[in-house]
Amino acid sequence: MCNFNKQNDETKGLIHLLIAKSADTIGGANFILGLVEALRATKPHPLTSNKCQVHSDNTVIKWNKIVFKDKLMVLEEILLSHKSSENPDFNILSTESEKKKKKIINVVRALAPIEFVVTPKNPQDGGGFSFKIFETIEDEYVKLNPLFTALFFCSTEFTKKALKYTV
Repeated sequence: MCNFNKQNDETKGLIHLLIAKSADTIGGANFILGLVEALRATKPHPLTSNKCQVHSDNTVIKWNKIVFKDKLMVLEEILLSHKSSENPDFNILSTESEKKKKKIINVVRALAPIEFVVTPKNPQDGGGFSFKIFETIEDEYVKLNPLFTALFFCSTEFTKKALKYTV
């Protein structure tokens, strides 16, 4: 999931376009890399912050709801179990255990309304962008947003490789 080199060419192209377009709306590649580094530097995990925002030198990311530690732990468990996945379209509900599946469904219900808004500090740098945690939510299929995963869980190196990738 967070290993850019293991992704297939189509997936690499998709992630590149997603991150590059997002970077363009806030002032460029250095601005989004600065944001990723600011998110990594925030302790404890930035999603659990009561301020629901993180500032980097040039950008601000805000969201509308605190993510409690139990929900974050389930998200991290999902990502850890799919860490070596080369398929970005993996269904987070694909688990044999009904108990785990129910726990994941509860997390999806709790986190689905959260929206992240990224804006540059200088309005002349761009209009910013927004995204949600889940890209797709259907009855038996839930897909994480690759932008959310890249910003909050993958390394800065992942973002750098995605930005440098040529389609």
